[in-house]
Amino acid sequence: MSEKSYREALREAMEQEMERDESVLLMGEDIGVYGGTHLITDGLIDKFGPHRIMDTPIAEGGFTGAAVGMAMMGLKPVVEMMTWNFSFLAADQIIQNAAKVRYFSGGQVEVPLVIRGPNGGGVQLSAQHTHSLENMYGHFPGLKVVSPVTPYDVKGMMTTAIRDPNPVIFLEAGALYGTKGEVPDDDYTVPFGKARVAREGDDVTLISYGRQVNLCMRVADKLEEEDDVSAEVIDVRSIRPLDEETIIESVKKTHRAVAVQEQWRYFGVASEVAAIIQDKAFDYLDAPVMRVSGAEVPAPYARNLEVAAFPSEEMVADAARRALYMEVKG
Repeated sequence: MSEKSYREALREAMEQEMERDESVLLMGEDIGVYGGTHLITDGLIDKFGPHRIMDTPIAEGGFTGAAVGMAMMGLKPVVEMMTWNFSFLAADQIIQNAAKVRYFSGGQVEVPLVIRGPNGGGVQLSAQHTHSLENMYGHFPGLKVVSPVTPYDVKGMMTTAIRDPNPVIFLEAGALYGTKGEVPDDDYTVPFGKARVAREGDDVTLISYGRQVNLCMRVADKLEEEDDVSAEVIDVRSIRPLDEETIIESVKKTHRAVAVQEQWRYFGVASEVAAIIQDKAFDYLDAPVMRVSGAEVPAPYARNLEVAAFPSEEMVADAARRALYMEVKG
């Protein structure tokens, strides 16, 4: 084990898989000589050359469609979206082709494709570059959707994604790239569809994914210090497939739940989590399931407004207090 940044762990996973399997290649805008906008692929072109580290035109629909074809023919492309907002231009290829080809062919044609890049906000990229698209892609059968938060998980889940015969939507948060944690040097996998209990607790369950998990961990510390409340934190990690069992077992223990998402409130992952809890753990609930989400506005550019538009520690803490019928402080 050694300490690595999220960025380094992600790069290492792709590099090790490229060394292990010659069918793995990377594609995207400025990922070669420039090393990627977020330097995820920095230095890889020197090791693997331009045939496996492929700089593409600014044409997301075109190069994503090419990657779908490559995957159908037996290659394993890993496509970088400079930001996930640009995937709107490739949505037809992702949803109509990548997600459906295996089904159309009765399992005869696999699409081992990974599409990765920064998702969500927190880095002042304004309204057209700040979308959280986990609910959009999580809606479609045929796609797997994951959102790791730790350097350990991002390496293990990227390895799993590259080895998966299905298309994987791999959502990273730009605000996490510099965060650090312990990561094995050897290759390993983290399974999809298995949530992580990031912190054990008895009084209320905080459920989230991506960078909001770190927010929930800070809130759990805050609740313990200020209110003597023991909060359990569930890191969903995998949005499709979703680990319902871990969520339900936690709620059965705490009897209260707060679902936290960065995206807008309506039709989001937190809504789905709340519905699952209501459906499968209703008799264990001692309070309604609370939801915390981003503000219903396009993401602002100004830093003070951006901070105000996303979930805060106080918002999540107050949601937990409401679930516990305690005095709200915010």
